[in-house]
Amino acid sequence: MSALSDKTLVETSSAPGPVASFVRFVVFGGGVGVLSSFAVVMLAVVMPWGVSNAVVTALSTLLCTELHARYTFGKKRGAGWREHWQSAGSAGVAYLMTSLAMFVLHLVQSSPGVVTAQVVYLGASGLAGAGRFVVLRLFVFAGRRDRGAAPSVQAARAGAPVLLAA
Repeated sequence: MSALSDKTLVETSSAPGPVASFVRFVVFGGGVGVLSSFAVVMLAVVMPWGVSNAVVTALSTLLCTELHARYTFGKKRGAGWREHWQSAGSAGVAYLMTSLAMFVLHLVQSSPGVVTAQVVYLGASGLAGAGRFVVLRLFVFAGRRDRGAAPSVQAARAGAPVLLAA
């Protein structure tokens, strides 16, 4: 009996909690965003700005989705096609939110000052980013937690003791 009790192990999820995930989301997303801003400017030297922005946006979204899958949400492996498409969709919605905020600002004030424009844009970006975090955490990456897990991990999460053989 003692041999079995020594081998009993209940596995727990290694996914970070919501606060740790949010901090990682901000660090990875913000870090890639800052690097992307420099990349857009550098690429715009050799190609039109619109093309440069599109290329960098696509690549940075792919990179961020991989970082979020592996580190922000603790999946320990890269994102699949479903996660990439859903993440890109949430980034597209965030883009539309910030664009709409700026459009409304220009409807309300025909010539807003730089500070006002920055406050509106950063506020909209912050709200869009928080919404994107919630969508990624609850919908895009949440479904993978138990799908690919081994039966012993699923049993442990269900509250059943798990016996692992040596």
